[in-house]
Amino acid sequence: MATPLTDERPTLLLVPPPAKTAVFKDESATRKPAASVRSIAQTTNRIAHLALLPHTLRGYRQLGRRWLTRFHDDYPQMIASADIAIREAAGDVTLEARLKDRRSELRAEYRRHRLTFTGKTAGVASAVAGGVTFGAATGSLWLDLIAGIGAMGLGAFHGRDRSEPTVESALGLPAEDAVRTRGAVTLTDLPEGAKPFPIRRAEMPEQAAVCVLLAMVAENVPVVEVWDMERQPWGWQCKVRVGENTPEAIIAKAGGLETRFDLPTNGVRPQPMVERRACAILRLVEGNPFATAPGMPYRAPKSMSITDRFRIGTSVGGDPLEVSLAGVMGLWVAASGGGKTGILQALAEGTTACRDNITIDLDPHGDGLEDLGDCVRVTARSNEQIEAVLLFFLVMSKARARLRKKLGMGKKWIASPEHPAVTIFFDEFPKASELAKKLAFDLLLVGRKELIEVEIASQGGTKLYLGENIAQMIAMKGVGPCKVGDTRAVFGDDSVREGWLPHKLSPATDTDPKDAGHIFIQGVPGMADEPIEYAVHETQSETLRKLAAERLEAGLVEPDQASLDGMRSVDLPEYVEAEYDKDGDLKKPAPVELLTWEQLLKLCDAIPASGAELDASPARTLVEDAVAVMEKARVDRMKTETLLLALRDFDPTAYGEMTVEEMRALLKPVAGEPVTLGPIGIEKNPRGYKLAKLTALL
Repeated sequence: MATPLTDERPTLLLVPPPAKTAVFKDESATRKPAASVRSIAQTTNRIAHLALLPHTLRGYRQLGRRWLTRFHDDYPQMIASADIAIREAAGDVTLEARLKDRRSELRAEYRRHRLTFTGKTAGVASAVAGGVTFGAATGSLWLDLIAGIGAMGLGAFHGRDRSEPTVESALGLPAEDAVRTRGAVTLTDLPEGAKPFPIRRAEMPEQAAVCVLLAMVAENVPVVEVWDMERQPWGWQCKVRVGENTPEAIIAKAGGLETRFDLPTNGVRPQPMVERRACAILRLVEGNPFATAPGMPYRAPKSMSITDRFRIGTSVGGDPLEVSLAGVMGLWVAASGGGKTGILQALAEGTTACRDNITIDLDPHGDGLEDLGDCVRVTARSNEQIEAVLLFFLVMSKARARLRKKLGMGKKWIASPEHPAVTIFFDEFPKASELAKKLAFDLLLVGRKELIEVEIASQGGTKLYLGENIAQMIAMKGVGPCKVGDTRAVFGDDSVREGWLPHKLSPATDTDPKDAGHIFIQGVPGMADEPIEYAVHETQSETLRKLAAERLEAGLVEPDQASLDGMRSVDLPEYVEAEYDKDGDLKKPAPVELLTWEQLLKLCDAIPASGAELDASPARTLVEDAVAVMEKARVDRMKTETLLLALRDFDPTAYGEMTVEEMRALLKPVAGEPVTLGPIGIEKNPRGYKLAKLTALL
């Protein structure tokens, strides 16, 4: 007997109940029209691509363009060029008639060419059409099919994709990274069979880039890419990338490249890029790249701080060269005619405009800062003067090291009008005495933190000139026209291969300035050390003299009393100076004497310190009368002999019997020896007295 089912056990059904079955209303049994059309189009495109139909159409388009090019055969372009030449020859009847005859000949040749080419085309087309028609009428379906496939194959062959995959697409780079800049050319872009040509024939950036790459290939330089080609007033500038090694290969082949480009000597100027080791900025210089550089800006007296950056030059790329000398020791190397004086004057023009700096001028052989002499606080020329100045400031640096904490300055001296910095310009350093060199070396080691800077200038950077191998130890180094040994001594043994090329610059001659004042520089605060050429601004002597007089009138900066007082408690360095008797025998060495500030000024014939008074003596009267006659004559300087003649006319009783030697002896204790005055009349550089200096004594 079967067991009855319980009510809790669910009934097993193969079909779900109607309530749980989804119901779709108004649904069409067929696909929507839009979807059907899209599906048909996709299927048709797939079939067309499989049958190479796009390639076939593209191939016949290419054949059509090729036919059209041969049909015209450049005749329209030549006729248009003849029209332009006729317009440009307006006024020259003979040339205009000859050009018109040439245009008529070209038009006649063009007509004959079109007729001939059209006849040939018609003959070939008739033969092909006749053969196809005969085959279609008499042949079988298989022959027609073979002919059709052949026609499609011909079009597909000429329409195939000949482009090569780019590096960007192969690596999967984003599209924006694959955009090429103006004038970008790689090895694959070079025309087949192209040869190097002079850069002056390039008119577009793309043409110039091709010119550069062709010359590099011809000289076996491993450059693989040229980009950012720009036309400059002086030539062309671009960036290049080598595929192996470093851009030093460009430097090694610079002479050959100058021949390929048909440029002057030193016309190829590569600058390796610090941020990209394989790349360099290449400049092809046809003219003067500094012709449009701005001049020196006007700087009012005491308008700057020694910590400020001021512009002294311009790079070959047009960027400013701005320096700050606060706590920066410098070495400036250039051969005779290399522009050292102009470089030092550009630097001193900035330091003498500072309200918190004392400028010192040392030169054992020449005239030092020359036209800025009026606003230089101390000028030293003899060995005695130079040694005394260096010893004075070496002792001051030692005193300042002990004063910094007391004055709350911390680890470095802080420049201010009350506690000024000191900048010493030491020109013709190799001509100095051994003691002066020793003092300068020691000051280079200890003066930085005390803001007593030394700027050394020399005709060479090797040990032969400097006495010690210190060139690479100095913070800031600027090198102008020199020998290749100086380049390596200052910038390092590998500097030439890295693009430091001051030895390729040419010093000036009497009639040609050439590259005087052009430098390569390292160690400029706030600037990267890049091998790039700069030109230091040249300022006319008359302008510098006016600035010097203006700054002298505003008052010269004096040392702070705290430093002067601190020097009294400092032990003197253990220096001695050699003394010789009349027979040339060495006497017992005597210790170097440290002078006071007033004694130092008197030794160097400098203007007495502020507050010092002239004695009520004939010296003061002479100074007053000299100022009066200069003001009456409306001049700012007078030669010594001319001044005496003017004084005799001014007061015959007092000066009628006075000689030139007597006047110089009377003025020496207060105004110093006569100084160089610059050109006066036919004289290039006579000596005498300046109004500003004499006025400051009163």
